[in-house]
Amino acid sequence: MKDCIFCEIIKGSVPCYKIYEDEYALAFLDISNDCNGHTLVIPKKHFVNVLDCEEKYLNGVINAVQKLAKHYVETCGFEGVNILNASGEAAEQSVFHLHFHILPRKKTDNLHTFPNLPKNKESLAELAEKLKLN
Repeated sequence: MKDCIFCEIIKGSVPCYKIYEDEYALAFLDISNDCNGHTLVIPKKHFVNVLDCEEKYLNGVINAVQKLAKHYVETCGFEGVNILNASGEAAEQSVFHLHFHILPRKKTDNLHTFPNLPKNKESLAELAEKLKLN
């Protein structure tokens, strides 16, 4: 896709610090360099987010996310990972090419990445009825 930084990375016209690549996914370090090992995992074909991604690419990306998460914990000395995705502008997606963030974690890193959300006012029973997939 034109003007997509991640598509440019896939094509090789923009450099990256590649961590992993296979038929469906590419993983590289986030240039923000904000968290030790912050990794982005993207499909090697342009999709805006999880809502339009072809199943084989979504499966490929999730498999790569799991492979990297296990590697970071089992081999690289991390103790856990946060896996984050934003799909859609309302969800604060900023780059409109599907991507998952892997944040490798240690108990002592003092990062607080899980959102602190206000209490929902709707009852869980009403919400479950509204959201149920039949």
